[in-house]
Amino acid sequence: MHQPSEKLEVAIQSLLDYCQNSGWSGYDPYDGLNSRVFRRTPFFRSKLCRIAFTQAMKRSPVNLRSFLGVAKERNPKGLALFATALLKLPGKRREAEQVLDLLIQSRSQDRPYACWGYNFDWQNRVTFVPRGVPNIICTTFAGNALLDAYDASADERYLVIAESASEFLLRELYSIDSDEETCFSYTPLDGERVHNANLLGAAFLARLYQQTGRELLLKRAIAAARFTVNRQAADGSWRYGESPSQSWIDNFHTGFNLVALRDIATFTKDERFNCSISKGFNFYRTNFFERGGLAKYYHDRTYPVDIHSIAQSIITLVECRDLQQGSLLLAQDVFNWAWNEMRHPTGYYFFQSGPVMKKRIPYMRWSQAWMLLALSVLSEAIGSTCSIEDLSNSKRNLDPVLPLTTH
Repeated sequence: MHQPSEKLEVAIQSLLDYCQNSGWSGYDPYDGLNSRVFRRTPFFRSKLCRIAFTQAMKRSPVNLRSFLGVAKERNPKGLALFATALLKLPGKRREAEQVLDLLIQSRSQDRPYACWGYNFDWQNRVTFVPRGVPNIICTTFAGNALLDAYDASADERYLVIAESASEFLLRELYSIDSDEETCFSYTPLDGERVHNANLLGAAFLARLYQQTGRELLLKRAIAAARFTVNRQAADGSWRYGESPSQSWIDNFHTGFNLVALRDIATFTKDERFNCSISKGFNFYRTNFFERGGLAKYYHDRTYPVDIHSIAQSIITLVECRDLQQGSLLLAQDVFNWAWNEMRHPTGYYFFQSGPVMKKRIPYMRWSQAWMLLALSVLSEAIGSTCSIEDLSNSKRNLDPVLPLTTH
């Protein structure tokens, strides 16, 4: 049996091999509307049918995509995650630059600014978004991958493209609510006020401010962060968004919020959001984990267990490890649980696990890209001189949740 430190190394290499051998291409939980079969039917013209078909494809434990004419493709956000992960792994700079070239080529066409969207049409309860229409999520992950590459190489090309991406946020997604706060929309087509998207955009602008010193970026980042912080619940949680249909509280979007706020504080050297971060992380640690390292999707029930929540749990626990004792050890437990329960022997990770069965479809962006990033973040945090086994032997968790120090 692998020792824990060896296990992490094996997990990274086997997953990396799987993704590289797949050409970074694969299926996505939300790519149902790429179906050539469904698109030929009159149902494709109905909003309700588009929603129902997408959800049916996502929820099915059997992958029907090949039968229904959905091709494996590269997802721009997935490429950004892969590039960021590769830049964290020793000796993978060349592979990262190759993925970054693919990412740059996949930007949305006929746009004045660098921006990215999903490689499929998607429909929510309000808006139909055609394939390639840029959104804040894909664009900020792409922009951060480019800044990672700039930090690693000092290649000005990456910084120039990232600055262009910031113009997309400021000019096409920025909406003024008051002098004190604002919220970025999800796409240029909607006015959705989604907290993780808003904070991810703010954190990207804050990071660019650190690089460029451009005051407008700082002003917009702080105003957007203030919007979401002002809508944090008393227990430290955030709803997904501000519309009545967006009232759920989940693991990975909460994790996005926390990591983004930490980044904003770091890049701006502004401590005004520290209390919000501490309160949010306390809610996160208290409500999203069960003994043995099981990371829950929702705060109030165990199932489904989702690989995206597992991956973001590892990242959030690592990035916020200074806020509560035992957080890095809990990240180890989450990894071990995923190894035992969600990993195929060849190295890829399953989509979801329920109380009775697992959905074993190997989605590329949702599952593999996120897990490769999570494992690279965990490996980087532990470092070459301190193995996971050393941490386990020094102090075994789970530690009780401790009060956080507020500032």
